Amino acid sequence: MIDRTPLPRLAAAPTRRRLLATAGAALLLPTAAKAELIINLTGGAFQPMPIAIADFGGEGGVLVSGVITNNLKRCGYFTPIDKSRHPEKNPPFDAAPQFQAWQAAGVQALVTGRVSREAGRIRAEFRLWDVATGTQTDGQQYFTDPSNNRRVGHIISDAIFSKITGLGGFFDTRVVFVDESGPKETRRKRLAIMDQDGANVRYLTNGDVSVVTPRYSPVSQDVAFMSQRQGEQPRVQVLNIETGQRQIVGNFPDMSSSPRFAPNGQRVVLSLQQGGNANLYAIDIGSRTTQRLTSTAAIDTSPSYAPDGSRIVFESDRGGQQQLYVMPAGGGEGQRISFGQGRYSQPSWSPRGDLIAFTRQGGGGFAIGVMRPDGSGERILTEGFHNEAPNWAPNGQYLMFFRDPGGQSGGKLYMVDITGRVEVPVPTPAFASDPTWSPLLSGGR
Repeated sequence: MIDRTPLPRLAAAPTRRRLLATAGAALLLPTAAKAELIINLTGGAFQPMPIAIADFGGEGGVLVSGVITNNLKRCGYFTPIDKSRHPEKNPPFDAAPQFQAWQAAGVQALVTGRVSREAGRIRAEFRLWDVATGTQTDGQQYFTDPSNNRRVGHIISDAIFSKITGLGGFFDTRVVFVDESGPKETRRKRLAIMDQDGANVRYLTNGDVSVVTPRYSPVSQDVAFMSQRQGEQPRVQVLNIETGQRQIVGNFPDMSSSPRFAPNGQRVVLSLQQGGNANLYAIDIGSRTTQRLTSTAAIDTSPSYAPDGSRIVFESDRGGQQQLYVMPAGGGEGQRISFGQGRYSQPSWSPRGDLIAFTRQGGGGFAIGVMRPDGSGERILTEGFHNEAPNWAPNGQYLMFFRDPGGQSGGKLYMVDITGRVEVPVPTPAFASDPTWSPLLSGGR
C-alpha cells in the first residue's frame, strides 16, 4: 500500500506555468505563451529535455533518485544532466533552489527530494521545478513500507513524466515474458516477471512445460498464455500472479492458442485449431460460456480487443496470405485493413484506441509498425532480421517487442516509442521473447 498526498508549493514565481512536452502528434498544443517549455516530437529537430535529478536526501534516497534518473533517461524524452554538472550538490528541499545557477548549467527542469522514516514506514517526497521561472510545478509525498523504495521511484517518475508530457505514466508497471535458456534445439521456456526496467526478476513457471504468448489482463494480475506438455495438446491457461492459481480456459479437444483478455478482464478470446484451419472463440472465465466468433476454412488467430470492447483485430490467411482484419467483438464479417507489401501478423490494439501495432514480414526482414484501426496511416517504427510480438505499455505511447538475430543466439527485448525515434534494449537475465505489459500498478491514468 502506497499513500500519496500533495506537498505545498514553494517560492512560486509571479508567472505561473507548467513544464510541457508534447510527446506525439495527438498532443501537439498551441504555444500562445512563447516562453513555455515544449518538446515537439512531431518535428524534425526533436531534442530531449535537459533535466536534473538531485540526489534525494535520507536513507535510501539515492536509490530512489537513481531509479528516477534511469527511467527518465530510458524513455528518451529527457536528458538527465550528469551530477558533475550540478551547481548545487545538495539543494535544500524546503527552500527554493538557486535557479540562475541551474539555468547556467543548461537545466530546464529540476527534481529535488528526500526520504525519511516514520513509525516503521518511509516518507518519500519530491518537488518538480521549472528552472526558467522558479516555479514549483508539482510536489507529492508518499508513505509506504521500506521494501517499496524502488516502486516509489517508479511512481515519482510517472508523476514527473505525466506532468511534463501530459501522457499517462508507465514506469510503475511489470512485464511478463518468456525466459529462454539452454541450447536452441532444446531451449527451456518458462514464464518470468520483472519490473519494466528489468529489475526484480522472478519465475512464474519452472520450465517443465513449454510456454508461449503470455498476455496480461488490462485490469488485474492475471496472465493468459499457451502451454504445452510433451505428448499433450497445447492449452490456453490463466495464471494469477499473486496467488499462483491456474486454470485451463475452455474444454477443447484440439489445440488452443493466442489468448487475449477482453478490456474488462472477464473474457478471453483465443484461436482454436480444427483440422487444417483455426477459428476464434470467446470464453467467459467465470461461467465458462463459449462463443464462436469466426467460421472459415482459413487460419484466424492472434485476436486483440479494442479498448472499448466493441471490436477485435486479428490475423487471417483467408485472402491467401497473412493479413489483418477487424470485426465486431461478437463476431461477423471481417474487414481487411492491411494492404502494404508483405505479410502482417500479431496485431495489438493500443490502450488509447488510436493505433494497432503489428509485425510485418517481407523482403527477408521483420518490421514492427503501427496503423490506424481503419488501416490508414501505416508507419514502420523499427526493422530488423527478426522482430516480433509488439505489446503496448498502458499509456499507449511505447511498445515492447523482441528481436532474434538468428543462429544459436536468442531473443532480446526492446522498447520503442510510437514516433520511432526512441529505441532502447530492456535487460533480461537470459534470452527472452513475447513480452506483455501489466496495467499501471498505482492505478494512475
